[in-house]
This record gives sequence, structure tokens and C-alpha cells, in this order.
Amino acid sequence: MGIRKILLGAGACAVLVGATAMAWGAASQEVLTSPIWAYSVQLGPPAPPIVEDGKIYSLPGTGKSFLRSKIRGVDPKDPGVADWYPEEHPPMPKVVSTGEEGPGTRGIRPCGLCHYPNGKGRSENASVAGQPHDYIVATLHDMKSGVRQSSEPRKINAFQMVDYAKAMTEEEINQAADYFSSMAWTPWIKVVESLTAPKVRSAGGLYIPLEGAEAGSEPIGHRVVEVTINGEATEVIRDPHSGFIAYVPPGAVAKGKVLVTTGGGKTTACAMCHGGNLSGVGSIPGIAARSPSYMARQLADMQHGTRRGAMASLMAPVVAQLTEDDIINITAYLASLPPGKPAV
Repeated sequence: MGIRKILLGAGACAVLVGATAMAWGAASQEVLTSPIWAYSVQLGPPAPPIVEDGKIYSLPGTGKSFLRSKIRGVDPKDPGVADWYPEEHPPMPKVVSTGEEGPGTRGIRPCGLCHYPNGKGRSENASVAGQPHDYIVATLHDMKSGVRQSSEPRKINAFQMVDYAKAMTEEEINQAADYFSSMAWTPWIKVVESLTAPKVRSAGGLYIPLEGAEAGSEPIGHRVVEVTINGEATEVIRDPHSGFIAYVPPGAVAKGKVLVTTGGGKTTACAMCHGGNLSGVGSIPGIAARSPSYMARQLADMQHGTRRGAMASLMAPVVAQLTEDDIINITAYLASLPPGKPAV
């Protein structure tokens, strides 16, 4: 198996993770260390807390402006998602637009806050737009039942998502699935083969290029470094038009093509299940043009046994022999493909 682990005591885990993840980490006594780049956990000193600055932010051409607290979904006077482009998506159901937060409620944050109203999401979570309705429903059910979790106990937002899924009603699950599956998947990630990648900081699961005196590049090594195209637009404004660049090692795309299309003697050709254009078929998800960080996390979680369920069980023998380099190459190639329409 291409996944390396180190054992930690419960005390060490307690230092590393938040309250929800801590209980799981203490129970499992292990932290996934490879591919650590895919999880973008905070390494080193924690980032300073976000301070509400009272500033009103705007995006050119939208005619809209929001306080930062509104953009972050924490404005008690104006709950719900800051929707920069309401004309670009169907009407949002309540679970997507406002969720249900506050005292005496179920504590569900709106889906559109993290995954965006257009379903494109960010590298720290899933891009759900254009995925099959039944796949989205099955994913939320797997989270509710406890068979889908993250291998990395420092991946706090993954455990938060499990909590939200457990609190959702069947009606809300189907409403979210109806909404996100109704939208087409469009280009969001540019893949660049390079010997170097930008120096980055981790902020809430995002890799953001450093600026000023700390800016620069470093050897890419055995990593995919998926960064925001515009740090402020993504981190602060949550601009649903601001995508990502994925820096991958030279030759990764070509090597990944061999593994994806033929199996390379160690796995199964992906098109056998995910469709000829790898954009999904039936209830099986699309994997073309999706985040390489997200896809790498899923492959690692299935190898590690923390993502189970019916579909993951079918994938288990497929991913069993993959090394970390294989995961880099496969996800680099898949992310480089054009988006397509899922087969019915």
C-alpha cells in the first residue's frame, strides 16, 4: 500500500485537531502523513484568527457588496450565503442558501457557503456541481452512517461535513442533490507541469501563494500543489469565478494517462466504471476536470479504509496497489481533462 502512517498518542492528537476530529483521532491513534499535500492541513504555527474588519467587499460587474461577516456566513443579522451571481444558478433550496444555525437548531451550515452556490467548491472540499443525484445522496448517507470519514484527523472540515450530514433530513438531502446535480460541470482547474511550485501557506484547507518578502518558488518534489489563482478573491471574497492552478511534476500527466486508460498492470481502467469521457455514468461520479487534491484524498481514504460504503467497496481492490506517485499521476491527468457530460 502506498500510504505511510505514524502513530501518535491521544495527547498528541488532542493538540493537532479540533473537538470533533479529536475524538476520532484519539480513538484511531494514527495520523495519515502521506499524501499530506492532498489534505492541506496546517503545519507549523497556527494562522492568526480572522478579525472582522467592518469592510464592505465587492466584485466588479456584480453590483453587489457584502460585509466580510456575511461572506463568511457568520453575520447574525443577515444569515445565509453571499450570492455574488444569483443569475447563474437555479433558485437555492433553504439547506443550500441558509442552512439551519443558531441556538436550538440543528447547526447545519448552508451547503452554498463551502461548495458555493454554483457547486464548484474549493480545493479543501468537494466540487459537487454536475455529479449524479444518486451519488450525492449516497455520499450523504455514507456520512450519516459513519462509513465515510477522513483518514487525516487534522482535516477538520471533513468531520464538520459528517456532522452536517447526520443532521440533515431526507428531504434536505434530496433537495441538495437535486440542486447540485442540475448544474453542468465547467472548467475550474488549470494543470501546469513544473519542476517548482509557489511557496504557500495553508488557510482553512486552502493553499495560498505567499506574498511579499516570503514569496517565491521551491522544488515541487513528489506533490501536487493546488493553489488559488487569486488568494484574496478565494480566501476572503469567496468569488465563485476564481478557480485554481494545480502544479504537478513534469511527466505526471502522461504517466497518469497510462494508468487511467489501461490500468498500467496494477489497477483497472477508470472508464470501465466512470464512463468513456470519465464524466460519470448513472450513479457513478465524474472524475474528469475535478480537483486533484480532492481526488487524491478520496483514493487515500479508500486505501486507508476510512471511506467505505457500497461504491468505495468496489473501489477498494482498484486502489489497493497504487503508490503515492501513482496517485499524483492519476489525479494530475484527470484534472487536466476537459469537463464532459455524464452518461445517463
